[in-house]
Amino acid sequence: MARITVIGSLNMDLVVRTPRIPKPGETIIGTDFHTIPGGKGANQAVAAAKLGAQVSMVGRVGEDDFGRALLNNLTSVNINSDFVKRDQGAATGIALITVEDSGENNIVLATGANMKLTIEDLDDAEEAIAQADIVLFQLESPLATVEAGLKLAKKRGVTTLLNPAPAQALPDGLLRHVDILVPNETETGLLTGLPVETPTQIEEAAEQLRRIGVGTVILTLGERGAFLCSAKGNEMFPAYQVEPVDTTAAGDAFVAGFAVALAEKKNLKAAIPWGNAAGALAATKLGAQTSLPTRSEWEAFYRLRV
Repeated sequence: MARITVIGSLNMDLVVRTPRIPKPGETIIGTDFHTIPGGKGANQAVAAAKLGAQVSMVGRVGEDDFGRALLNNLTSVNINSDFVKRDQGAATGIALITVEDSGENNIVLATGANMKLTIEDLDDAEEAIAQADIVLFQLESPLATVEAGLKLAKKRGVTTLLNPAPAQALPDGLLRHVDILVPNETETGLLTGLPVETPTQIEEAAEQLRRIGVGTVILTLGERGAFLCSAKGNEMFPAYQVEPVDTTAAGDAFVAGFAVALAEKKNLKAAIPWGNAAGALAATKLGAQTSLPTRSEWEAFYRLRV
């Protein structure tokens, strides 16, 4: 069984659907409202667990109702939450998400307890890190903790994957501890200072990240698919076309699908279509973790497209 440890965020998502995303200063009438477990770290953990991996989550929540609900949600999909600490001095993180009818969204985060995750928390979870096939990171936790986690995983000989979201500049020293970097177009542009619109630009930006010291770059391009840049060469993988309902967790589903395939000993070229299929499926349902496919749903979708 694939073994994955996720170090990152847990949020409660407050989601409202609207005909369109309002302009600055504008008030519009929305439709449905939902409270849905989220956070990029927890999204990736739940997605991996639903796809059949044995998952441990490392993070922090508040001593509040949202925190209790998020922990219960992890337990419901058999995720080991022993390393998710309850912080008495900070509220559980939340995300305010507006989803328009086209499926596009915008998000405002209040990170709360997520930004209290410490290097000592990682030390407490070292065995869960060491026993994993791959450790997943994002950027909704303190940057110093992310870097320490990357170094710890590398020290224990475990593959590291960083999804550098939300987008921010990162030091080269941190990136050198990343075996697999999975940025989207916005994040790639911010990390490199380069445009990523044409195929040539995409390749140049990915190559620059590899020159910094990243082992492998997988640049996710939404409906265009994913671009692989590795020591063995570069290749574009087309997306699976679906009718989007909500793209909130599609990127997290891609990361999890790819990571599960890699942990199940698939090679990079075989693992990327797994991620593309998981991301496509997640975009067909509302919400973050509520949209994540099970292994049987993923297999039914994937079998029809290979």
